[in-house]
Amino acid sequence: MKNFIHHEFPVIERLDLPEGRRYKVPSGKLYPSVTTVLGHLPKPGIDAWKKRVGEAEAQRISKVATDRGTRIHTLAENFFLGNPLKIDIFDHDMWNTLHPVLDKIDNIHALEGKLYSDKLEVAGTVDCIAEYNGVLSIIDFKTSKRPKDINNIQDYFVQATAYSVMFEELFGISIPDLTIIIGVDDEQPQIFQQKRKNFIRNLIDLRQSFKKIYLL
Repeated sequence: MKNFIHHEFPVIERLDLPEGRRYKVPSGKLYPSVTTVLGHLPKPGIDAWKKRVGEAEAQRISKVATDRGTRIHTLAENFFLGNPLKIDIFDHDMWNTLHPVLDKIDNIHALEGKLYSDKLEVAGTVDCIAEYNGVLSIIDFKTSKRPKDINNIQDYFVQATAYSVMFEELFGISIPDLTIIIGVDDEQPQIFQQKRKNFIRNLIDLRQSFKKIYLL
């Protein structure tokens, strides 16, 4: 089992509403989730794909991908906690390639930890905050059928930057390093690393744009 660094996380209630996910923070205010804020970005590639395959098929494929991602997240969490692992037959190969990568993670500060920022008026649940190869990082786990190009996952880094800002605001610990770990079907995992300073401006602009449109 991995080593855990204890923090007193705030009590935050997650609300899945028709208009998007919200978090009720200790002040009683409702903040949009980071994923909801990111979700209003234009996605021409995804829109074109939905048009090509049809809405029903797109929903089916998206659900399969979401379910796979949830299972892998659960496996990672149980692995870190030292719990028994129940591996779905369809996840064996991906898990076997991810396992050695996850072994490089230790000194865990947060695992599925709920965070928020009064400055950004946003909240969310971070996958993991821990040392990766000895460097404290915001760590996000993803899954994909095909390898990703770093230019097409900039929103992943914006999301991780938001978690870094929230954690520092709540606990006074600066985490400049972002690590995205992607399990890929029939391939070795991809590990992308960036610095949060490269995405702070994007995050602030996106948050302001979302507030202007949705008044949240």
